[in-house]
Amino acid sequence: MLKQMTINNLTVFSTADLKFGRNLNVIVGENGAGKTHLLKMIYSVLSVSTEEGRKPKTTLPTKSVLQTRLADKLVNIYRPESLGRLAKRKQGRERCDISLVFEQSDWDIAFSFASNSKSEVSIEKLPNAWIDVSPVYLPTRELLTIYPNFISVYEGHYLEFEETWRDTCLLLGALIQRGAKEKRIRELLEPLEIAMGGAIVLDRNGRFYLKTDNGSMEMPLVAEGLRKLGMLARLIATGALLDKGYLFWDEPEANLNPVLIKQVAKSILDLSDSGIQVFIATHSLFLLRELEILLSDPVRKKINAKFFGLHQTDEGVRIDQGSTVDDIGDIAALDEELAQSDRFLAVD
Repeated sequence: MLKQMTINNLTVFSTADLKFGRNLNVIVGENGAGKTHLLKMIYSVLSVSTEEGRKPKTTLPTKSVLQTRLADKLVNIYRPESLGRLAKRKQGRERCDISLVFEQSDWDIAFSFASNSKSEVSIEKLPNAWIDVSPVYLPTRELLTIYPNFISVYEGHYLEFEETWRDTCLLLGALIQRGAKEKRIRELLEPLEIAMGGAIVLDRNGRFYLKTDNGSMEMPLVAEGLRKLGMLARLIATGALLDKGYLFWDEPEANLNPVLIKQVAKSILDLSDSGIQVFIATHSLFLLRELEILLSDPVRKKINAKFFGLHQTDEGVRIDQGSTVDDIGDIAALDEELAQSDRFLAVD
């Protein structure tokens, strides 16, 4: 479990101290408030650590390895012109500082980089061990349609696509999980497959299909909202989202109708309840309300959730946090949805 992240001068943030929930973390804010930047920073650190820990004959973390790998990952994930572009420029302060604290203290890490840095990270606190549970990042765009040959093209050429796409495509192509965990996988998959009207399969030709009772349909012909559910279903089927690990989902409500958003909200809580620490970024009032409705069910009372509200100020984005949506202050995007409902009811 990631317990806490402290940041200073990261993009739009001057300073922030985020204390995360064990199961679910919901980051809410307007466009441009930095929701995705927070997700990507956490994901980058976790991804580097798990990738290094999986290498054959891996050694304990060293500053030289982490400095290089972390700098490369941040640039590949955020795609700035240089690493220093991620540091918020502030008079008298031109460094970005990041600190992550975990339940397992051996994973704790702190690092910084200067605003004029091309690709140099300074490790302030070196972890004593590599992280052994994997992160998964779901971007706003579905990836099932671009999957065929994407990884080989990405690895062989320079493409202006963030590396989360490549990382997630690797997970989508993994083998289906078999064995003792199949029962739990079926429990998580069944409601998603009912919503999609079929199951996601990877054909020998390297393309994904939606397999229904009436045959198989290639992914480009499937509605985009169903493709997003399909990504989640595939990652559950391969075991990438099972028992332990981290899920980062940027705007899970994008291109989904309310019926499917209800299913996404339920799946998010099911994953949270199964041991995945979930981080989502959203500005959807419907999704927030659905999560609150589901969390109010006594069956979900063990889920530890935290909400984070991002607010634009003259000094940068301020983060309010708490255990409910009421704790995070007024979010303009949400207020506009409420105001529209009032205006609609006022129409004769």
